[in-house]
Amino acid sequence: MSKIPLIAIIGRPNVGKSTLFNKIIGKRVSIVEDFEGVTRDRIYADGEWCGHAFTLIDTGGLDVKSEDNMWAHIRAQAEIAIDLADAIIMVVDGRNGITSNDIEVADLLRKSKKHIVIAANKIDNNEIENIYDFYDLALGEVIPVSSIHGVGVGDLLDAVLEPIEKVSIEEKDDTLNIAIVGKPNAGKSSLTNKILGYNRVIVSSLAGTTRDSIDTPFEFEGRKCKIIDTAGIRKKSSVDEGIEQYSVLRSLAAIREADIVLIVIDSSEGITEQDVKICGYVHEQGKPSVIVMNKWDAVEKDTYTVNKYNEKLAQELNFMDYYVPVYVSAKTGQRLDKILYTAFEVYDEASKRISTSVLNDIIGDAIVAVEPPATHGRRLRVYYTIQAQTNPPVFIMFVNDSSLLHFSYHRYLENALRKAFVFKGTPIKLIARVKTDEENND
Repeated sequence: MSKIPLIAIIGRPNVGKSTLFNKIIGKRVSIVEDFEGVTRDRIYADGEWCGHAFTLIDTGGLDVKSEDNMWAHIRAQAEIAIDLADAIIMVVDGRNGITSNDIEVADLLRKSKKHIVIAANKIDNNEIENIYDFYDLALGEVIPVSSIHGVGVGDLLDAVLEPIEKVSIEEKDDTLNIAIVGKPNAGKSSLTNKILGYNRVIVSSLAGTTRDSIDTPFEFEGRKCKIIDTAGIRKKSSVDEGIEQYSVLRSLAAIREADIVLIVIDSSEGITEQDVKICGYVHEQGKPSVIVMNKWDAVEKDTYTVNKYNEKLAQELNFMDYYVPVYVSAKTGQRLDKILYTAFEVYDEASKRISTSVLNDIIGDAIVAVEPPATHGRRLRVYYTIQAQTNPPVFIMFVNDSSLLHFSYHRYLENALRKAFVFKGTPIKLIARVKTDEENND
């Protein structure tokens, strides 16, 4: 699978970066406020322009000369984004012209030697003559835009994507990308080596030995795979500036690009708050996953031990009740063969495509069994349901009024789909969409 390009949005505070970010993505993702320093950490979203897929990163506004701790943190976050990016959009205030901070930011970007396009923002009334001074920054093309009105955004994307190899969202080979993630010292590298059958990565009892994501291709029973061993993901407050921030970012990026995620948990410690957060991120990204309870050999057991662990997992992971646990030991090799079999099983579940007729029978039967609740005398009416995509499975119900779909009834219909089709180990999405007049006439 070709790598989806990463585009970073960089600039000084209060030039409208976050508004531009939201306009490019097409929805409100990044917080927008009219004062400095709102966006401090990197915010990611996937976008597409003319069949060209990309991932966009919004960063905090850069006050390069400030020595304040907050601005130092924002700069560190921005520098990591610059380092990872395939291309950069530098946002400037096209209405008020160049500032000394713009010059400092430009100097920082110039050192990156990345493809850079300047977005001269706030050109709301076609004040095109205001942009020419920005060519003095010697970074590249200057595109006038209005992030509020969306003017010039298409031209900006054309310019920033032009030299980058086109990657379509549908572009994918048959290699399965398997990311191994978890806290430091949970045994990820040991599992990687055992699965591969040789020592591909360094194994140490010291947390943080793996600093970067390590990709290794292999085959298992005729299936082409790539295993990605990642750096341990610690609590945000415990992450050091610099290299470790970069490592964690790469781990999160590996999750986003994975087809299957193995979430490794140290059984001897039990499931922790950080384990739950990692599971939550995988769930939010819509990835099929396997909960790998490693170091099972180090757990004192009795007849009820597995049941107790399962009860704890059910309690902590109630937001992803589709999870599949596997109890293994990388040290002894206990049940390691089950990991890949289970991983392929949940990937196949996520790849299921349900015919429209069968899908509508299941939803129809569920509605007949339990009628939607009435709201102010009105009741949800489902016209028909289709499956929009796989990995994860996404279903769209065309309805009379999406506001009538109560959360509890939404969950009931999701459970009806799971009861019929299982979808073991993968999240599913059920979206209600109002049927338009055009669709009514079809």
